Amino acid sequence: MRGNMYLLQIDKFFILEKFLLVGFIISLSMLVAMYATYAERKVAAFLQDRIGPNRAGIFGILQPLADGGKLFFKEEIIPLASSKTLFVIGPMLAMITALLTSAVIPWGPGLPIAGRNVSLQIADINIGILYIFGVVSLGVYGIMIGGWASNNKFSLLAAIRGASQMVSYELPMGLALIALLMLVGDLRMSTIVQDQIGKGFFNWHIWYQPLGFIIFFICALAECNRTPFDLPEAENELNFGYHQEYSSMKLGFYLFAEYINMFISGVVMSTLYFGGYDIPFVNEAGLGWDPWVLSVLGFVVLMTKAWIFIFIFMWIRWTIPRFRYDQLMNLGWKSLIPLALLNMVATAVVVLWLKK
Repeated sequence: MRGNMYLLQIDKFFILEKFLLVGFIISLSMLVAMYATYAERKVAAFLQDRIGPNRAGIFGILQPLADGGKLFFKEEIIPLASSKTLFVIGPMLAMITALLTSAVIPWGPGLPIAGRNVSLQIADINIGILYIFGVVSLGVYGIMIGGWASNNKFSLLAAIRGASQMVSYELPMGLALIALLMLVGDLRMSTIVQDQIGKGFFNWHIWYQPLGFIIFFICALAECNRTPFDLPEAENELNFGYHQEYSSMKLGFYLFAEYINMFISGVVMSTLYFGGYDIPFVNEAGLGWDPWVLSVLGFVVLMTKAWIFIFIFMWIRWTIPRFRYDQLMNLGWKSLIPLALLNMVATAVVVLWLKK
């Protein structure tokens, strides 16, 4: 009887930990997405020799709150000719799939609390990276459903573009990832991070898979619909793109989902190729720091790496012009897929040779 009560108590603690972690990650993702819009406008202003938002709060720091309030209180319009149920489901699905991808990411080393090691990972499943790919592939339905349900020709064309673009660029992304998994030998995200800890930053996967990372990064731009791959939102051709008919928080969900996807992409690339929460040379030095300090520092390091990727995404947007649609498809099918296949074969040869 006592044993059952003890197990029940452990289960309660486990469920509480996961609920708190889920709440923290969702809040973090929303906060990052909110201030990524502010950072986007500031980066654009810097590159274009402007000031950017500077009215709401000091240095315009409250501008995201003003933008969010505007979207929240705007009149909600649903076109009469639209498929109303699907029209509502589209942005919801885009936001849900954007948030679900964070479930298998290790956000830092474990925390010792009350004699238990609390994992900073919602679910350490043995097919972690496949889970991310599965959820990302569902994201296209949010765009496709929203564009089709709007009953607007521009929205539909943009949704078709987005669907074909995401399907096309998932192939080279997956092939680039296969080469990385050959080196690690495991699909767990936690194992991928642990495999890179040691020898400072010289053990990070970027040194072993530079071509794979470049392919993955280009595909991440396309999956997030970021310039130069923002064909679903080509305003000079399709007005406002697949969310042409949306207003209020439904439009906000689509816009927020894009920035959350950008944030999660930065975290995933940091985890796969740049050591995740690994702090170069600190673990190797054996300084004996408190586990809480290491956990906090690991989380800060991971967030710093993710923000560097977010900045690069923004830098590219305000520097490189948009591709034509035929150029987009040619790059994906005729350049990235052959390069990814070549990288995969070369990695397989090296792995087999090292095993001999």
